[in-house]
Amino acid sequence: MTDDNPQAGAGRPLPKKEADLFKNVVKLYEMKQYKKAIKHADTILRRFPNHGETLAMKGLTLNYMAKKEEAHEFVKLGLRNDMRSHVCWHVYGLLYRSDRNYNEAIKAYKQALRIDPENLQILRDLSMLQIQMRDLSGFEVTRNHLLTLKPNAKINWMAFALSRHMNGDLDGAVKVIDTYMGTLTEGSAELGRCFESSELALYKNSILAEMPDNYKEALHHLSVCEGVVVDRGAWLLKRAEFQLRLREFDEARETTIQMFQRGMTEHYLVHSLFMCSVLQVEPSVVDEVLRLRGSQTLATLIPLSVEEKEKLTVTYKSVLEPSFSHSDAVARIPYSWLEPDQLIRKLDLRCRKDLPKGVPSLSSELCSYLFVEANGRLRRVTDPVECKSHALFKMITGMVDGYIANLTSLTRFSETDETEQSASTLLWTWFLRASLHDVAGEYTEGLALLDKCIAHTPSIVDVYELKAKLLRAAGDIDSAVECLDKGRNMDLQDRYINNQTAKYMLQAGKEEQALKCISLFTKHEGNPEQNLSEMQCSWYELELAACLERKKDWGRSLKKYFAVIKHFDDFNEDQFDFHSYCLRKVTLRAYVSVLRFEDAVFGEEYYCRAAAGIIRIYLHLADSPSSSESDEPDYSQMTAAERKKAKAIARKKKKTEEKSSADNDKEIANGSGNNKNRKGAKPGVVDEDPLGKEFLQKDPLDEARKYAAMLTQYAPKSIESWTMQYDVAIRRKKMLMALQALFKGLSIDKNSSGIFTRIVDFSSKLGDIGDVSDTVKRIINEEAPKLLGGKIITDFVKAAAERIIHSNKLIDLPYRSAVAKAMVEARAGSISEAALLITDGGIESRNATLQSCKEALSVLKSFGSDGSSAVESWTNIVRQRFDKATNI
Repeated sequence: MTDDNPQAGAGRPLPKKEADLFKNVVKLYEMKQYKKAIKHADTILRRFPNHGETLAMKGLTLNYMAKKEEAHEFVKLGLRNDMRSHVCWHVYGLLYRSDRNYNEAIKAYKQALRIDPENLQILRDLSMLQIQMRDLSGFEVTRNHLLTLKPNAKINWMAFALSRHMNGDLDGAVKVIDTYMGTLTEGSAELGRCFESSELALYKNSILAEMPDNYKEALHHLSVCEGVVVDRGAWLLKRAEFQLRLREFDEARETTIQMFQRGMTEHYLVHSLFMCSVLQVEPSVVDEVLRLRGSQTLATLIPLSVEEKEKLTVTYKSVLEPSFSHSDAVARIPYSWLEPDQLIRKLDLRCRKDLPKGVPSLSSELCSYLFVEANGRLRRVTDPVECKSHALFKMITGMVDGYIANLTSLTRFSETDETEQSASTLLWTWFLRASLHDVAGEYTEGLALLDKCIAHTPSIVDVYELKAKLLRAAGDIDSAVECLDKGRNMDLQDRYINNQTAKYMLQAGKEEQALKCISLFTKHEGNPEQNLSEMQCSWYELELAACLERKKDWGRSLKKYFAVIKHFDDFNEDQFDFHSYCLRKVTLRAYVSVLRFEDAVFGEEYYCRAAAGIIRIYLHLADSPSSSESDEPDYSQMTAAERKKAKAIARKKKKTEEKSSADNDKEIANGSGNNKNRKGAKPGVVDEDPLGKEFLQKDPLDEARKYAAMLTQYAPKSIESWTMQYDVAIRRKKMLMALQALFKGLSIDKNSSGIFTRIVDFSSKLGDIGDVSDTVKRIINEEAPKLLGGKIITDFVKAAAERIIHSNKLIDLPYRSAVAKAMVEARAGSISEAALLITDGGIESRNATLQSCKEALSVLKSFGSDGSSAVESWTNIVRQRFDKATNI
């Protein structure tokens, strides 16, 4: 067949028949009928093989058929054949967008707009990429252009208002909304009481509230828009907030009572606002109250005076209790400000009510009232040392001990109690006392009581869970796994206890058993680990990564840590789906909240744990490059017999790993277990790098630097972020960066053992800072002495030691260990003086966990033969406290 238009494809239009076919290609692509779209495209290309737009569309379609290499070839070929086609550039941008290469996609879209500057679809696509990449100024320009081209579209007004809001132009955002409202005709649906008008009104109100000192206008606007708002609860909550900020306390009190009347009696934030109105607190306190979460209230945030406590008590009794007597929160919250002798009477009644019912969480309820004052605020007590010395905790334990004595001898709670209790009440009282032993770090006593519980009734899963928790804390993780697994087998349908068992198994180094356990609640087909990854089960992957890290299986550990990192990358990418949807549905308040959450998503706990694990492993590999090259031990330091045995073990391990990897790949490809032939089962994806070798090939310091930078950017209030940053910087000879990390860490916690250790380390390296500029030397020489408070290193360490000696157990054990080690290294004291910092009261310090005790033992051992007596003494002390531990 001859080509009727050989130049078609070089910018000239196709004949009508082929032009219609091309429209069908686009339509079929949008309908996801990719095979038909390819067939139509091939029909065009047989006659016009150089038609750029058809080549580009074929490439884009192939991309969604998982043929990425071919897709890129066709799209690039189409672009070369027709550089002046906005379609080709648009398709090029779509291809980059699917590859998540957003910067290149933006460049392609902008090139397309140079050719067709009024193409609405390209402008919309560009705007979504700009907000995704937080190019806020570009986003505003693009949305303004779209609004200019199509001012009758509501979504364009909403998007332009949002763009100004996100750019910080709050006045501009309000004006856009007002202008849009002014374009609506009388009787329009948007002016009536509906969801969209309600959300838009509340969104405008949130912008007004963000303006400095604009709460009066925001409160007035709430009155104006009251008729269209359907989310009455949110409206009342905002009104109460603004009234408190404007010191309109009587009005705020009435507003909060209205919220209670609407059924918000269990909303702890509403209770906090109610208390703020009663006590007439400062606006700065209101700011802190609005950041509270869960069951925290104003009464657990700030210490109250006797007059304030009395005022709250009278108000709750006279105003809330008569009308909302059914509310648990109304009954419970007043406990927060009672004096210990008053509170213990209330808790006595609570225990007598709940123990016969068998409430496993009663211990958590009782200990939720343990607070101490620190820096003008209340702090929840959690450390065993502080708990044991807390006056209320002593009263609680005394009360429960009294229950046990009376129930054992009288089967009643007290001699004056006329109600006889069943045998199960004594069982749950033992359980409660064991829980309190756990809180106080008294593991032997707690285990003895739990053994009584099991002997009494061996079928209560909660007892096995608590016993396993105590065994783990006491140092016997293997027995903890065995105990928890026994409880799990009593209720195989309980996902929580199954997950806990898998977690304990991983902590015990039993990853294969953990996988079998966790796979009970995964999909039947395919590999369970693959399914867990698809479900983004980060807790399991983090525990498995830590387990493999302890076993020095660096590649597989990195693989799991990076899997968690990928989940968070996916969370960040997932917001792309909401840019258009939220604007279209006018869920603008929720949309802004999501955008702000996504801006900080890499500061979440699981991401930080994964990043810290990656940094730790890469720093180890940077310090010991041979670790990544071979798993074999150093044979040069062994005898002939030891070398022969070690090589045999290494060969066996390698053979087992290879067989396991091959079997795993086969199982994944075919489907696992008895379900591999199950109807509808999908074959899994074969893992081409099960041992994570690709991660071992990366530059360790460069990877560590990358994730240390992420931690300092997104989790700047975490001490670990700055200790990690220091560890990376000092190895890269970046002395200023290391110095900055130390100052940042000190600003967060002056008593951090990690920061103290690194200050000593930095001071020891000042004599050899390498080849740096004179400016850097001058800054280091000026700023470094500030780390030591103007002292020399020996005086700095001696001062830290003196603070520990006079601390009365307020300094935690890791800090004691760090100072003891520094005393010897800096020659700021004798070995015996250093050892005393640990052995003299260290076991009764804060954070005296089994792990920190082992680290302290390592420090003592590092002192050599001169510290042998301290080693023996400390070992005996630790074994007495953690009598179940087998590896001290």
